[in-house]
Amino acid sequence: MSLSKELIKLVQKEFSKYHPLADQITRSSISIPSNIAEGCERGSNPDFIRFLYMSRGSCAELRTQLELLKSYTKEDSYTHIDKLILESQEISKMIYGLIKSLKT
Repeated sequence: MSLSKELIKLVQKEFSKYHPLADQITRSSISIPSNIAEGCERGSNPDFIRFLYMSRGSCAELRTQLELLKSYTKEDSYTHIDKLILESQEISKMIYGLIKSLKT
């Protein structure tokens, strides 16, 4: 959720709220924790695992959108965006670890 909050602040700073990329970044970042929460509430490991995979998909989608964001921002913002990309990769790895533990 902290990644989502940080991305929403970044998007509001860099874009008007009506820019399509701003909307996509916001939606994919919100989807990551939302899918985890929804899957957890489903009450079965197979359902939870399915939603965890969707959450990982949202992480991948977000990384793509952040790479695109670089083309719209000044180079001095690249370090911050790269940090967010790395954070998304780490979150994806943690989700995968949870998936593996649920499968065993």
